[in-house]
Amino acid sequence: MKTKVLICGATGFIGRNISERFAKNPNYEVTGTYFKSPPVKIKNLEMIHADLTNKMDVEKVVKGKDILIQAAAITSGSKDIVSKPYIHITDNAVMNSLLLRSSFENNLDHFIFPSCTSIYHSSEIPLKETDFDDQKIPERYFGIANTKVYIEKMCEFFSKFNKTKHTVLRHSNIYGPYDKFDLEKSHVFGATMTKLLSAKKGEEILVWGDGQEKRDLLYVDDLVDFVELNLKHQKTPYELYNVGLGKTISVDGLVKKIRDISNRTDLTINYDLSKPTIKTSICLDISKAEEEMRWKSKHSLEKGIEKTIDWYTKNIKY
Repeated sequence: MKTKVLICGATGFIGRNISERFAKNPNYEVTGTYFKSPPVKIKNLEMIHADLTNKMDVEKVVKGKDILIQAAAITSGSKDIVSKPYIHITDNAVMNSLLLRSSFENNLDHFIFPSCTSIYHSSEIPLKETDFDDQKIPERYFGIANTKVYIEKMCEFFSKFNKTKHTVLRHSNIYGPYDKFDLEKSHVFGATMTKLLSAKKGEEILVWGDGQEKRDLLYVDDLVDFVELNLKHQKTPYELYNVGLGKTISVDGLVKKIRDISNRTDLTINYDLSKPTIKTSICLDISKAEEEMRWKSKHSLEKGIEKTIDWYTKNIKY
């Protein structure tokens, strides 16, 4: 009998990549949810329309499943985090609370929640899972970071009551196919690639801020690898893992690296200090994921950039 997997947010960046991988596995019967975006067409993937802030819709999609991978979220880039921080809070808290409760009531085998590293303080030293300090959350991340912490604690809470295993992934900045390549809503990688690959010859590229903030960037296939391994190897009721590359690059360095790999050395790079940025340096200690889940990223930043450029040029009109 096939294991029944529900992927919430299957039209989103991470959800789409997980859906494509899991739909190819003959041991899984895979269902994905969609809401505002149109359903994706993937062989062996059933798509169901659901408002995950609605209790009845949540019960409809969770009932009868074995595994739930919760990739649905209200997300955007640093512009919204700075100017409209409240938009990430309420719906994310509501949908995750309902999904966790329904997973408990339906006695699922496993619930996986991708959290993020916005909860961590800025540090030049790689941070372990135990280095989290709620008193050091960056002010601009206060709302969304504390919402993520609340959901992480909900996972731990529900893990105490029945057989459902819960896993929290504090993943770094993920990039790759199906990312948001939109200058207003993208994270740093998607916005940077869009600027560089859509620019006209000799055009000036503006970097938001001074480009000195640093990010840990992980190619999306490596994150999906971790999810697969976690489902096989986790034995305990609750675990939390950092999942990232384990090294950082500055935004300025990232812009120049993408420029060079894409052969757009004709472009000039300048800096717009009036644009919103979040000046932090985040680097993850990924030793727990490597040791306990036998996981290691397969893509260097250079290899990931090359593969993303190849996908972008074949799939994005510019």
